[in-house]
Amino acid sequence: MDFTLEVVPLPVTDIDRARDFYRDKVGFHVDIDQEVMPGMRIVQLTPPGSGCSIALGDSIWEMTPGPAPAPGSYQGLQLCVADIKAAHAELVERGLDVSEPVQYAPDDGATFMHFQDPDGNGWAIQEYRRRATEPLHQVLADQKRQQG
Repeated sequence: MDFTLEVVPLPVTDIDRARDFYRDKVGFHVDIDQEVMPGMRIVQLTPPGSGCSIALGDSIWEMTPGPAPAPGSYQGLQLCVADIKAAHAELVERGLDVSEPVQYAPDDGATFMHFQDPDGNGWAIQEYRRRATEPLHQVLADQKRQQG
């Protein structure tokens, strides 16, 4: 049985402001922006090339047990790119306040840059050059075939 992580609810104070930020500054695609049931609006956005989305909603936390996370409390959400310099240039051109890339080691996967959304939710962007020739969906399909 496959268990795929496909949607991460993200706590924000203003759904429209967050939608506009992720769409216009970060380049996510708006998949859904509608009232999915009476009184519950969901905005789902997906990073280009990703199989996982974020969900913004005004009642989303009422559907899950436990306390609702505070807007801005998520830290360490991570995106991966094959070319961090190109990604940095694209994001800066979009007007995103993103840090300069920092290489912590020469190994693939050791270069990062960071940004925050308007509520303070913190994101890292990791350069994983291998993804240019080995897209994640292909790696997963190959693994599944090997497992039989």
